Amino acid sequence: MSELIVGEVIAEQSYTVTRDSLVRYAGASGDFNAIHYRDDVAHSVGLAGVLAHGMLTMGVAVQPVVDWLGDRGTIADYQVRFTRPVLVDPVVGATITVVAKVGAVDDGTARIDLTVTFNDETVLGKAQVRVVLA
Repeated sequence: MSELIVGEVIAEQSYTVTRDSLVRYAGASGDFNAIHYRDDVAHSVGLAGVLAHGMLTMGVAVQPVVDWLGDRGTIADYQVRFTRPVLVDPVVGATITVVAKVGAVDDGTARIDLTVTFNDETVLGKAQVRVVLA
């Protein structure tokens, strides 16, 4: 792996989450909360519509780092703060964009800072991945 430079963008990717994605994730995770697949239920609790699962958003957000890292290291820690929901349109879904940037480098480890947006608004705050480089 080449020398990492603080501030360097190591990956940038967009992912589309659809209502179909939500159903599949619900089955895999066991999270069948109806706000993730029924507009009427989402509206009844004051939401603007169906929301992507927070953990699905978190999982999608780390994927560019996983792809970049490959077998050259491991993820030692990953943390985020959920700041805004991702509303999933029934027709077009929702596009989540991730920019992964080197935040710090220290003796075989690196902190990768993620900027995760939906509709040009940040949806995960203080999203950081600590990787141990092989």
